[in-house]
Amino acid sequence: MAEKVLMKGNEAIAEAAILAGCRHYFGYPITPQTEIAAYMVKKMPKIGGCFLQAESEVAAINMVYGVASTGKRVMTSSSSPGISLKAEGISYLAGSDLPALVVNVQRGGPGLGGIQPSQSDYFQATKGGGHGDYHLIVLAPSSVQEMASLTVKGFDLADKYRMTAMILADGTMGQMMEPVCLDEVEVNDYDKSWAVVGTQCKREHNIINSLSLVPEELEQLNFARYEKYKLVEENEVMYEEYMMEDAEICVSAFGIAARVAKNAITMARQEGIKVGMIRPITLWPFPKKAFLAAADQVQCFISVELSMGQMIEDISLATQCKKPVYLCNRAGGMIPSPEQVLDSIRTAHKGGTK
Repeated sequence: MAEKVLMKGNEAIAEAAILAGCRHYFGYPITPQTEIAAYMVKKMPKIGGCFLQAESEVAAINMVYGVASTGKRVMTSSSSPGISLKAEGISYLAGSDLPALVVNVQRGGPGLGGIQPSQSDYFQATKGGGHGDYHLIVLAPSSVQEMASLTVKGFDLADKYRMTAMILADGTMGQMMEPVCLDEVEVNDYDKSWAVVGTQCKREHNIINSLSLVPEELEQLNFARYEKYKLVEENEVMYEEYMMEDAEICVSAFGIAARVAKNAITMARQEGIKVGMIRPITLWPFPKKAFLAAADQVQCFISVELSMGQMIEDISLATQCKKPVYLCNRAGGMIPSPEQVLDSIRTAHKGGTK
């Protein structure tokens, strides 16, 4: 077994990206993700990579677009307001079918908000975030180990499907320290014959472009892209079930909220309340089948979130509104306590709506 190293979540993402073959990082500092850039600026020059602090988030994401066009593994990272500034460039990446990794270590909002942890970018990440019809593959880690492993997974999925992937973490996950195993990563070889790397006069030019002025052609491009998205939904859903075998109440949570919820579930079980959890690991594609199956088993769902309840819509749609979905939340940078989640479980167990 490989030796474990005590690392901060942000640093684990950076090191995992390097192990996954990323040699190009472009970003701009913003709390609480700045340690990713700080780690990259130290490491990249030592391994022949490129670190560049751009003049803005807008510049950074367009630099990502340029490198992604060559087929090289490339990433950027930011936090909520910074991701908003990158949204146009992310849409261009999606419209050009380019693989890249975007990391969002969320902070409270809207606006400048605060620097404390949040999960209120759920809509932005899972519903596109920028203009046009597109999806990102969205991965939500709930441990420092997953910050690393899902970074590697994100690069692989991005290359496999020619899509942009996002790590959607929260400020707590970025700042907390835990032991993490950083195994050597086998970098898979994907077909990148589409890349813009020069023709050597041996083939036709490759063109990377998101502009299509003929409506019929743009329509067909969107139809084809959504056929690809169907494959992702069929093959790449990831989730964790916890104590769901006999559960009568299902808690749903991701990131730091899932860790809090597990403690509350243990406490509720000690009181004789049969409660379990489904933790989405892919927020898109959302684990619809798991929730639909649970809807035939449990009395209700409780969504535990560091937001005003953005994931509730996906739970309701996935379960076809068969059972009620209640909200247990804090917002603005606050985190629910296990006792608050337990109180919501007790209320739901008694048939309440808290």
